[in-house]
Amino acid sequence: MFKQKKRLILFVTILLITGFLITSICSYIISLSSLRHQVTHAELPLTSDTIYSEIQRDLLRPIFISSLMASDTFLRDWVLQGENEKDKIVRYLSEIQKTYHAFTTFFVSEKTRNYYHPDGILKQVHPEDPEDSWYFRVSDLQENYEINIDSDMANEGTLTVFINYRVYDYANNFIGVTGIGLPVTAVQQIINQYQQTYNRDILFLDREGQIRLSNNSSDQTAQHTKELQKLTQDGDFIKKVTTTAPTAFQYEIDGHPVSLNSRFIKEFGWYLVVIQYELKGKTKLVRTLLFNLLFCAIITVVILLITNHTITTYQREIEIMATTDKLTGLYNRQALDMLFKQLLIDQNRNPDDLSLLLLDIDHFKRVNDDYGHLAGDAVLEHLATLLTSRLREADIICRWGGEEFIILLKGCDLETTYNMAEELRLGIMNHPLRFDGISIAITISIGIAKHQPHDTRESLIGRADKAMYKAKANGRNQVVSA
Repeated sequence: MFKQKKRLILFVTILLITGFLITSICSYIISLSSLRHQVTHAELPLTSDTIYSEIQRDLLRPIFISSLMASDTFLRDWVLQGENEKDKIVRYLSEIQKTYHAFTTFFVSEKTRNYYHPDGILKQVHPEDPEDSWYFRVSDLQENYEINIDSDMANEGTLTVFINYRVYDYANNFIGVTGIGLPVTAVQQIINQYQQTYNRDILFLDREGQIRLSNNSSDQTAQHTKELQKLTQDGDFIKKVTTTAPTAFQYEIDGHPVSLNSRFIKEFGWYLVVIQYELKGKTKLVRTLLFNLLFCAIITVVILLITNHTITTYQREIEIMATTDKLTGLYNRQALDMLFKQLLIDQNRNPDDLSLLLLDIDHFKRVNDDYGHLAGDAVLEHLATLLTSRLREADIICRWGGEEFIILLKGCDLETTYNMAEELRLGIMNHPLRFDGISIAITISIGIAKHQPHDTRESLIGRADKAMYKAKANGRNQVVSA
């Protein structure tokens, strides 16, 4: 019974823990997946749209200024009139620089190859000079302009974002390149502001997947940029990012899932990539998971305690029902078999005095016939009470049959057993039962036997039974020893 109870408790424990774990973890995974989907397909696209709008305000303004310069009639007329009075173009470029707070302004003539700057003619560009390759690249462009990051020789080689805009005459002939420049540090500050505002990493990739600009406001984001540079070597990743349509997807960087959103910025010819490394709300989900697991653990413990208490209670009741005579409250025959077996084992290990009394109510059938079966039951209950009250706590008494009882006396020799049996007989004889105002006299016949070496239960009870029948044959209401 104990093993079955233990197995049941273990099964219930495993069932509860497994059920709670699966439910909690599945709930956490579903919530995390939903959160990632929300970030990837809702929050990041919205952030990307907002940043794009701000880019149009902050970074497309230089393109617009360069476009105005390229279409300015003064600039075109000055070039077409032979580029005379060079102080006029210098003053023009200087005024553009001051008016629009540009880092630098320039114009390169296709005819003279002069590089005009607010400080004067900076140089003449030559195809053989690597530093001038940008000009010849722009002169062959199909588009009207390009954005190029290069060193500005007029400003001590400061890394600058140039907007190189092609200039045409009124007959649509190419006559030079003009534009303005922004220091990369200024552009970097703008991107860093975006990162701080939206708490997401922001990158600009060209068509080849090379990172052109990125935020580096912290060591962590700088590390993320390095990791992403490795990722740009993945053709599948570049293929996903460099599409003209806005794209949202999830990827892994160093084994950590990240959400990305990419959109093409036509004016730059670059791709704006917004990256979410850490999910906002993930910590809350983890706390919720831990709380659920703690709550489930408490519920599991409570259920197990209730289950154990219930099983123990029912087990105790079943054991009582299985080992106790319902009418008298004494041990029944099944219980005696188990107790007897253990007593005999103890006797073999540590031999000691052990005696058995087998007693039977005299003329019990007559009680049932004369007073009814309820009276007979009352006699049995009365007898059980009298016997129990006169026995020691260590003695064992059980109802053996209808009106037969067996008593096991440990540590009693035959003489002591006989004296106790006499005391029981006299006590019962002197205490008749009062039932419905009638006094019912009760007497018993007792047979006693002392345990002998190698005795079995059957042999010991058999000798006591013969002694008890001898007592009845001798006139009843007496004690006979085997």
